[in-house]
Amino acid sequence: MNRPPLSRGTAYAVLAALAAVVIIVSTAIFVGVGGHGRGPASSPHETRGTAAPAASGEWVGSWSTAPAAAESNTLRGFPGMSLRNVVRNGVSGTSVRIQLSNLFGTRPLPVGHASLAVATAHDTPAAVPGTMRRLTFGGNPAATIAPGQSLLSDPVQLAVSAGSDLLVTTYTEAPSGPVTYQPQARQTSYAARGDRTEDVQGGGYTTKVPYWRYLTAVDVWSQEARGAVVAFGDSITAGVNSTVDANHRWPDFLAARLRSEPDAPRYSVLNEGISGNRILLGNSGPPPVNNPSGLERFDRDVLSRSGVRVVVMMLGVNDILRRPQVDDPQRILKGLRTLVERAHARGLRVVGSTLTPFGGHAGTVERQETTRQGVNEVIRSGRVFDAVVDFDRVLRDPRDPERLLPGYDSGDGLHPNDAGYRAMADAVDVGALRGAAVTPL
Repeated sequence: MNRPPLSRGTAYAVLAALAAVVIIVSTAIFVGVGGHGRGPASSPHETRGTAAPAASGEWVGSWSTAPAAAESNTLRGFPGMSLRNVVRNGVSGTSVRIQLSNLFGTRPLPVGHASLAVATAHDTPAAVPGTMRRLTFGGNPAATIAPGQSLLSDPVQLAVSAGSDLLVTTYTEAPSGPVTYQPQARQTSYAARGDRTEDVQGGGYTTKVPYWRYLTAVDVWSQEARGAVVAFGDSITAGVNSTVDANHRWPDFLAARLRSEPDAPRYSVLNEGISGNRILLGNSGPPPVNNPSGLERFDRDVLSRSGVRVVVMMLGVNDILRRPQVDDPQRILKGLRTLVERAHARGLRVVGSTLTPFGGHAGTVERQETTRQGVNEVIRSGRVFDAVVDFDRVLRDPRDPERLLPGYDSGDGLHPNDAGYRAMADAVDVGALRGAAVTPL
């Protein structure tokens, strides 16, 4: 008998119900009813980001974002408020830990309480019953993060599925100074007054927020995933102008391919894009400098991520477009090669992208196109990266190759739309993500 297809909302509800069953069973196995026990221990000498595969499970980065700046008008932080970040989980596993960052803070960040849960749907602050976990830090429910530093939570045992959404909530009672955040989340998160870190129903979360605050990473203990891909780039990697709450950035589409295609490596995809990011220069001003350069942030945003095996790198457009503008292709190529050398020193493979078209974007001039073409010529020659994905060829208009194809242009001549981001992900040879670092520099 033919049955009508499930609606999107009904399908999500069914998945959430199934996830809840798995969670209850797993929790009973590991810690019994209550589930606040600790997961696999994190050794203080643990090596993160190595290229060696795990035999029976490992910590793998399941979600991440690059801390980009200090949020404007947050000199006192958010005292007396709970901040609930919504993030897409990329790895199935049995235990979870998170990272909080006070990178751009100028005062200690006192975290009074923090929690983790599985969301009931992709657009809600409500948690699946039975999944709420109180987070601890060194065994304590409260922690203080020094300015410029980050902190990893203790693991909590919780069965999570790839493709589900997680809720990570922090509460700070006292003033804490400027808030470290990612302004281009393209995901709705929430805020509430008072300590509502363990509010399962989410009724108090009446304020919607277009940012991720403090949270910079989620790791999952997994026997299924074999590592992580880090997408390292600028606003195009961050997914600027993609549909909000749809997870239509190109790294999201790539992650879906790696989960579904039978011959693809079972890697998660971590998005380390920052809008306006350059290879060579960060923003000007006193430290901590907002939007640090690719060279400055590479160790933190790539090499420190859990289980990283390969980097997909797309940087250089803003070096050409932003003042002080770089006209010499060799300076950009030298910066890219420096990043590749640092990845190779950790045994990581690097897939690099050509620079995408920006003709017609506000303020562009002909000499900038000459620089872009000079960089792309060398990248295509194979003398920079271990493998190349030609995003320029994918996105450009064949009749006017200095510009984006109209069907892929979000409207500003620089950023793709959802269809363009999907085309980028489809262009990645997933087989090229395997293997060792090979490029002679």
